[in-house]
Amino acid sequence: MLCPMSSSSWIHQDPSRWIHHVSCSHGVIHHNMTAIETSLPNGSTMTTDLQATLQSFLESSVFPAEPLYESHIAKFTHSDRWTLAAVPPVLRALQAEARSLRLWNLFLPHPLPEALLRKNSALTPPIPIQPQTILTNSQYAPLAEIMGRSPLASEACNCSAPDTGNMEVLLKFGTARQQERYLLPLLRGETRSAFLMTEPDVASSDARNLETVLSPAEGGRGYVLNGRKWWSTGAMDPRCTMVVVVARTDPVLLMESPSTNGRARGQTVVVLPLPHPGIRIVRPLTVFGYDDAPHGHAEVELVNVQVQEEDIVLGLGRGFEIAQERLGPGRIHHCMRAIGLAARCYELMLERTFTRSTFSKPLHSHGAIREMIADSATDLESARLLTLSCALEMDRRGNRNARDKIAMIKVAVPKLTMRVVDRAVQVFGAAGVCDDFPLARALVGLRTLRIADGPDEVHKQTLALIEIKKAKDKLQSKL
Repeated sequence: MLCPMSSSSWIHQDPSRWIHHVSCSHGVIHHNMTAIETSLPNGSTMTTDLQATLQSFLESSVFPAEPLYESHIAKFTHSDRWTLAAVPPVLRALQAEARSLRLWNLFLPHPLPEALLRKNSALTPPIPIQPQTILTNSQYAPLAEIMGRSPLASEACNCSAPDTGNMEVLLKFGTARQQERYLLPLLRGETRSAFLMTEPDVASSDARNLETVLSPAEGGRGYVLNGRKWWSTGAMDPRCTMVVVVARTDPVLLMESPSTNGRARGQTVVVLPLPHPGIRIVRPLTVFGYDDAPHGHAEVELVNVQVQEEDIVLGLGRGFEIAQERLGPGRIHHCMRAIGLAARCYELMLERTFTRSTFSKPLHSHGAIREMIADSATDLESARLLTLSCALEMDRRGNRNARDKIAMIKVAVPKLTMRVVDRAVQVFGAAGVCDDFPLARALVGLRTLRIADGPDEVHKQTLALIEIKKAKDKLQSKL
């Protein structure tokens, strides 16, 4: 059970105080939009129009909805924070508007199967689940940055984690049955999902350590899943109706299964419905004291969970292959959203330097503050350019061949953006560490990103090994 003070709120006392700062910062937003459009040749008229539409949606609807969202959540305490009643009604209104503006499911990497589109057309209410244009990574990246400016925008556009990653897994690797049962409701925004990989008793950054195991069931029919997961993002959400689980595969299964074809790496991905016998939510977890309700993170116990062949994604022992495909685009999304969040905090910092004075002159007149402004502008543009460069590399060479750039952004962007927000906190002083402004919550999220989807150290090792191999190949070519 959580301490009742734990909350994801940015506003605890007077929401109108903070929304004032949102409206005051709008004049700076358009400046940053110019940076997105001109930093790299990533767009066309179509993507520029999408950026403008999305930006307008945030200004007119999403930003004003933030205090309504937070004040609704604040009415609930303890376990009631993860009930359907705690889900703010304003979110549904934002989602309806996003669909009408064609801002729905913009993350989709390729067209949906015709069979799935036909299934969707037969459902009511009618919801267009496929965007007008399928975007490349470099086209979607600036949109992810804009969505990152608000904690509501990604979910309002059905582009939020972990659902995007789970949908991409099901779209690329799922069977027709799995797509109809699990993917279609997610694409329609009717449900949410969770991703279960990290475990409390082992260093889960090395997937070979996983102790959750998929074993043959007694009698040889099906499988059984046992283990314990934590930091299962989305598992607390009352709208969550499915989980994607990464488990270690019993070696006996790998020897017996013809589906591995010599490619087995030891992990298997399973997709299961919630509620499910044997899957028990042990407790919610907090991130530096924030519970992120009504979404949230959970510790989950898996006890003799019955798994059928139809629940396996791609095949036994194919989990590593799936994970690599899942995490590449997801890291682009995370990094661009982080840049958007940091850009918003930077704008609040700039505004603060004009509204506060010390020693008879405004803050922006002090040399130390000007240094902070210059360093922050540099960090933001560096993070943005590096991430857009990575997105272009993924578009040109594929996810697997862009692993070095993906590792770079996963290490560099959280650090660069965290420095920007840390300076904003410093400029705000005492106000920067409370929930009257988004700075403290932003700092927590960006610090956590250095661990989520693999810690910095793992990505540095990946990058170093790639660089060493390049150097060896270059030296050998000269011999």
